[in-house]
Amino acid sequence: VSQANVGNFYKTEDDITNAVWGVYDILQQREMYGFTMLVATENRSDNATVALQANEYADFDNFNIGNDNSIINDLWNTHYSGIYRANVILERIGDVSMNEVLRDQYIGEVKFLRGLMYFNLVRLFGDIPLVLTEPSSIDEGYGHVRRPAAEIYQQIEQDLIDASQLLPDSYTGIDIGKATSGAALGLLGKVHLTNRDFAAASNVLLQVISGGDYDLLPNYADIFDPANSNHIESMFEVQYKAGSSGEGSRYPNDAAPYQSGSAVVSVGDARGIYVPEANLINEFEVGDLRKDVTVAESYIDGGGNTINVAYPTKLISQPFQSNDSDLNWFVLRYADVLLMYAESLNEQGYIADGDAFDYLNMIRDRAGLADLTSADLTNQSEFRIAVESERRLELAFEGHRWFDLVRTGRYVPVMNSRGYIFTVE
Repeated sequence: VSQANVGNFYKTEDDITNAVWGVYDILQQREMYGFTMLVATENRSDNATVALQANEYADFDNFNIGNDNSIINDLWNTHYSGIYRANVILERIGDVSMNEVLRDQYIGEVKFLRGLMYFNLVRLFGDIPLVLTEPSSIDEGYGHVRRPAAEIYQQIEQDLIDASQLLPDSYTGIDIGKATSGAALGLLGKVHLTNRDFAAASNVLLQVISGGDYDLLPNYADIFDPANSNHIESMFEVQYKAGSSGEGSRYPNDAAPYQSGSAVVSVGDARGIYVPEANLINEFEVGDLRKDVTVAESYIDGGGNTINVAYPTKLISQPFQSNDSDLNWFVLRYADVLLMYAESLNEQGYIADGDAFDYLNMIRDRAGLADLTSADLTNQSEFRIAVESERRLELAFEGHRWFDLVRTGRYVPVMNSRGYIFTVE
């Protein structure tokens, strides 16, 4: 966008409305949640490998990421493009004549989105530039230096606090799927958990739970049905729409087994980018209702042959055309909040069969599994590992595993146990 276009555009309420939608649009892009965030989190963890080991996303799987890897550049540039759009709105919205309630809502939405994008960046890159204003020139943009991660987190927390106070609890009509106050609080709880401020995390997450706006769906499979998107368990989804001028998602084509033709997805390439690791498949307990929803261990080819190649069924929904499905991306859902709350309670002190057990078992109950008690988990460390496992199984292929292992300090020992050799420098 040229400076002249920017100067002429932010004049009316409709201009601001379109600009806010433009920030949401960044989330859809291949270079963010459309592809690269999944590669950077699932393939970088012990959840997934790549069928074709000769490309830039395989470098994440093999821990051979060079400075010239375009996915790294895409993640960085696209997040900062979204932050730029957010900053322009926040600087200019005060000068536009518009409905004051709507103005506050838009400020809340944009602060939520900026906070989310900075949260991704700081977890991926550590110390990063903190840009909160619209640059007046290219030189000013280049003048921003990396700031300590702690400073980035302070800004994220403030953005999410502001958003939680300005956003509505829900929407109707075309606005369904936008950021809500509950989404802001849920994400704030995750920020506190990442920073190991467990008391603050539990306080914020309890606000979400006590608010009564969200609940678990009875059937795990219904969570991922595109016909059921933005349901009561959904707290924030990146929205996709097949058959509508490039607004569809590419997950099914990326997830279908490599060279499986039309056996798994009816149209388009089958790329095998997210191949479930055997240790993930084996971690599901017998009778876990989530397993078949999450992974398949084989498929039937066009000749009626069983091909023993695993793929993530959670990411399969028949596309309208290649790279064009209705499958949304979950940034945050209520099950995540319940597990974070259980974790934050346990980290403040293990209590045999206390509230932390109740919230952990809510997730297990839906999965058709027996409750865990203090006879199974006898101390804080055992409960901690149980939460880690439950998060892995509940949230597999939703972009959480790498972040979880890093924030808990478990990445090195877990990956070493999977046969990768890591050391802490």
